[in-house]
Amino acid sequence: MAGRTNIYFDHNAGAAMRPQAVELVRALTGVTGNPSSVHGAGRAARAHIEKARAQVALLAGVPASHVTFTSGASEANVTALSPIWRKGRGEARFFRLLVGASEHASVIAGGRFAKDAIELLPVDGDGLVDADHLARRLAELSDEAAAREGARILVSVMAANNETGAVQPLARIGEIVAAAGAILHVDAVQAAGRVALDMAGWQADSIALSAHKIGGPQGAGALVVRNAGLKPAPLLTGGGQEHWNRAGTENVAAIAGFGIAAELCAQEINHWDEIRRLRDGFESGLRHIWSDTFIFSGGVERLANTSCFAVPGVAAETALIALDLEGIACSSGSACSSGKVSVSHVLTAMGVEERLARCALRVSFSPDARAEEVEVFLAAWRRLSERMRGAGAGRAA
Repeated sequence: MAGRTNIYFDHNAGAAMRPQAVELVRALTGVTGNPSSVHGAGRAARAHIEKARAQVALLAGVPASHVTFTSGASEANVTALSPIWRKGRGEARFFRLLVGASEHASVIAGGRFAKDAIELLPVDGDGLVDADHLARRLAELSDEAAAREGARILVSVMAANNETGAVQPLARIGEIVAAAGAILHVDAVQAAGRVALDMAGWQADSIALSAHKIGGPQGAGALVVRNAGLKPAPLLTGGGQEHWNRAGTENVAAIAGFGIAAELCAQEINHWDEIRRLRDGFESGLRHIWSDTFIFSGGVERLANTSCFAVPGVAAETALIALDLEGIACSSGSACSSGKVSVSHVLTAMGVEERLARCALRVSFSPDARAEEVEVFLAAWRRLSERMRGAGAGRAA
């Protein structure tokens, strides 16, 4: 067996924590001071939170007051997917939730909507939401909305898919949603720091962000709104923290780490062009080894760092174990399935046959990925895939 090389190609599941964030979190861990207290220690804690709020707001392109910190993006998504939003001193009510069929599990679950109020929007073979279907469905629901005395429709479409990297045509989707008088929420977790977050251009009313996807600590996220006068009803109620948008004492250290990570990742957007070239070379190498390698969402715009691929007959579960023994970490898709390797709902929604879907692997590069690491992966991939294909072991059923 080859020696361990410790190559981490699972950046979409969780980015390595940035040294600056590590240093800041370490410095703040154990520091006394409730950020809601008025004494000096409390004010010092509050200052760290407000600095982070400004840093995250800059990444999102909104005023700092539009950012609410949460425990992560899943909480932000569930908060946004509410049948009731606050609108000025009144409220907006929603009777239907439309979500893309390839969304993250926290969105597919529908948040606080009743199950019979949730509807999946079909995606095409590349994982893009069918915008024409969305327009037709919103038109069909318009009469029902009028009959419900102004009740509206909430639409949730992610900016970029965590498994395939496919980037959704949000400008068109946002135009359709706005024209229908509906509201748009965007899970922007994977897009943050890799593509520009353009809430105005997307006409997105809210977005969800995650600290640990951009090199911050786990356990912090944010819900960002475009209009301070239109926001979801709080998920957690009780105290007045986060301007009454989310009760509970803030995790000062994690939020501060989130802030510095947001500031740093905003400076890396242009660097992803280099990673795209690395990714494209990686995929050329895969095809050189096996000409029947299939690249999912390969025909549309993708995140520069993401490659989801399959070789027929090379089962993902077996390949992941073999690669791990080589010291290489990658995944078979989303990291939110309790460590299980199963058929991806994203690929299923895209119409991928189960035999091929069971062979799907995802490689996602960090901004620091190197060509030498890619060569090590490809060498290991050649060895193990030849072994698996030759012996027939692990062949997808």
